[in-house]
Amino acid sequence: MEEIKVFCPATIANVSCGFDVLGLALDAVGDEMIVRKVPEKGIHITKIKGQDLPLAADKNVAGVAGLALLEQSGYSGGFEIEIDKRIKPGSGIGSSAASSAGAVWAMNELLGRPFSNLELVKFAMQGEKLASDVAHADNVAPAIYGGFTLVRSYDPLDIVTIPTPPELYATVIHPQIEIKTSDSRKILKSTIPMEKGIRQWGNLGGLIAGLFQNDYDLIGRSLEDHIVEPIRSILIPGFDNIKANALKADALGGGISGSGPSIFALSKGKETAEKVAQSMRETYQKVGIPFDIHVSKINAQGVKPIV
Repeated sequence: MEEIKVFCPATIANVSCGFDVLGLALDAVGDEMIVRKVPEKGIHITKIKGQDLPLAADKNVAGVAGLALLEQSGYSGGFEIEIDKRIKPGSGIGSSAASSAGAVWAMNELLGRPFSNLELVKFAMQGEKLASDVAHADNVAPAIYGGFTLVRSYDPLDIVTIPTPPELYATVIHPQIEIKTSDSRKILKSTIPMEKGIRQWGNLGGLIAGLFQNDYDLIGRSLEDHIVEPIRSILIPGFDNIKANALKADALGGGISGSGPSIFALSKGKETAEKVAQSMRETYQKVGIPFDIHVSKINAQGVKPIV
């Protein structure tokens, strides 16, 4: 195989109570990418559609992630990459992660899968470091593994896959404003009170238990963030109303997707998720900022070939 076309999923990171360690992959929104082998050494990004992003490999997250893999591969040639960028940078649904994860997953396929998923996450994290100054894995891990993933440890890197209840759906509203991950990290406090930490750890444990047990009520009770959301939500116009009205529309819970400005809600069943989408639509039309809304099943596969 000399060429492959792949779907690179959008992701929701943090999932309220799992800052920098928990994420999930979406099925209804993502980038598309074509990767092909070429004789010339290096990564050559030849085309980017949809967004104005650099073609230079060392300045593009897909290029940086790809170079990290190429350096360890022993492959004498290189790769060309074409990107159809459908996830807007700064949207909070893993734009940089989709490009980073898609590039390394596709290259690994073309090389005959010499690297494990864990190794692919390490390569993709280099793209995240370029985008946000921090090599975090909570977006790239679900993009590569699919479903829900937990970053149990960063040193050494340890990724745990979490099962997804079959009726779980995500609704995401993306206000058309940009919040850079690097900027949103700067406003966070470096220490937290013990009381808040205990509540957060309890919610994270409860959420993971709920996912394993298909306990939708427990999932809903655990979708609370006492540490990051109170600070970051002030950057997102209309956040409190969106969240409150989503809960009135029977969402299990929700919060900020990644660093924002996107806001997510999880629901039991597609019908409820669509009802939540309508609630978000009606709420945000009053804010006066353009927006996109996505309703999606959880993507159990992650990056996948398009045939």
